[in-house]
Amino acid sequence: MGKNRMDMLQGTLDLLVLRILLTKSRHGYEIAKRISMLSSDLFKVGQGSLYPSLHRLEKKGFVKAEWGVTDTGRKAKFYALTDAGRKQAEEEKRAWLEFSAAIDIIMREG
Repeated sequence: MGKNRMDMLQGTLDLLVLRILLTKSRHGYEIAKRISMLSSDLFKVGQGSLYPSLHRLEKKGFVKAEWGVTDTGRKAKFYALTDAGRKQAEEEKRAWLEFSAAIDIIMREG
């Protein structure tokens, strides 16, 4: 792990992508920038991690992709949650909160 970068598990990135897409559809670069911004640059997601995550989520039926035009006029694939993806995002959030609470207890009390 570098000073401003943390490696994350595959499932964690999938969870973050689902959460980012809850508010609106976004293209890949926008997803990566939003994760970086919301994590105060702690998480830097490269294309080599982001697009496999998006493809996994699309294959599972959690995300759908459509071509569109960015604010700068470039053609890009935009990703949006399906109904199954919204449900999965909520289930993953609940599971993550339980998991992180247990880790927090161990870190404080261990």
